[in-house]
Amino acid sequence: MADDAAVTTTAAVSPATSSRPAAGATREGRPAAGRPAGGRRTSGKDLRKRLEIAFFVTPALAMLVLFVVWPVLTAVQMSVYRWNGRGPLVDFVGLANYVSVLTDDVFVGSLVNNLVIVVASIAIQLPLGLAIALLLNRKMRGQGALRTIIFVPYVLAEVVAGVIWFQLLQPYYGVLDTLLQAVGLEPPAQGWLGDPDLALWTVLVILTWKYLGLAVILFLAGLQSVPEELYEAAQLDGASWWQVQRRITIPLLGPTIRTWGFLSMIGSLQLFDMVWILTKGGPANATSTMAIFLVNEGTRSNNFGIAGAASVILFGIALVMAVLYQRLILNRDKGVA
Repeated sequence: MADDAAVTTTAAVSPATSSRPAAGATREGRPAAGRPAGGRRTSGKDLRKRLEIAFFVTPALAMLVLFVVWPVLTAVQMSVYRWNGRGPLVDFVGLANYVSVLTDDVFVGSLVNNLVIVVASIAIQLPLGLAIALLLNRKMRGQGALRTIIFVPYVLAEVVAGVIWFQLLQPYYGVLDTLLQAVGLEPPAQGWLGDPDLALWTVLVILTWKYLGLAVILFLAGLQSVPEELYEAAQLDGASWWQVQRRITIPLLGPTIRTWGFLSMIGSLQLFDMVWILTKGGPANATSTMAIFLVNEGTRSNNFGIAGAASVILFGIALVMAVLYQRLILNRDKGVA
C-alpha cells in the first residue's frame, strides 16, 4: 500500500514538473531570447557590415567636409566681418556686407550676365547638340572621326581653350580679323572682346564651341538606349522622319536632356576661368560674372568680407536653382508629382 501511494504521488507530481521549461529555454523549447545559440555570429556579421560601410563612406564624407562644408562655413563666418585678409576677424558688421553686395551695380550686372549665359547656353546648345547627335547616330563614313572632332574642345583645359581664342580674336592681326579683311569685311574697331556690345555674345559663341561636345556625347549615349523595334514599328505605320523624332526619340531622350540641362545650368552659374582668360570681366564689366566679382573683391580690393558675402549669395542662388530644377524637372524621371 505504501509503494502504491508513492507511485501515485510520483505520477501526480511528474506532469507538473515536466511542464516547466528548462532553464534558458522558452515554452516552445527554443533557446531563450537572451542567449541565442548563434547570437555572437549574427552580431559579428552586423559589426563587419557596419565597418565595411564606414570604411567606404568615411573618405567621401571627409572630402565633402574638407572641400565643401568647411569652406562654406568659413565663407559664412568671413561674410559678417570687415576683413582685409590679414589678422583675426574682429570687425563684426553683421549683414552689412550682404547689403553692399546686393546693392552693387557690378554684382547685379554680373548676376544678369550669369542668367543670360544660363538661358542662352541651353537655348543654343540643346537644339544644336541634339541635331548633331541625331546626325552622328546614323551610319556614315568617318563617324568616329566626327565624334572625336566634336568632343575634343570639351577635353581641352579651359585655360588652353581661352588662350587659343584670345589669340585668334586679337584685333587687326588676329586670324579671324585677317580672314574678314581678306574677303572685304570690316571687323569691329574695338575687337570682338573689346566692344561692350559684342563681348558677351562672343564669349557665348566660345562657350558653345567648348561645351557642345558634352551635350553631343550625352545625347548620343541616350540614343543608344532607344529600342530599334520602335523605329521599325513607326516605319511600318508610315511615320515620317520628323514624326519619329518628335514622338519617339525626343520623349525617350528626355531624362538625358534634363540631366544635361542641370549640368549646364550649374556650370554657367559657376563660370569663371574661361571668361577670366578672355576678358577678365571687361570691357566695362560687360562680361563679368559673380565668380569674377568675388575674386576681384577678394584678391584685388582686399575686401574679403564682401567676397565672402558674394560667395555665400552665389552658393545660395545655385542651391535654390538646383532644388527648383530637381523639384520641377528632374522628379519627372522618378514619377514624382
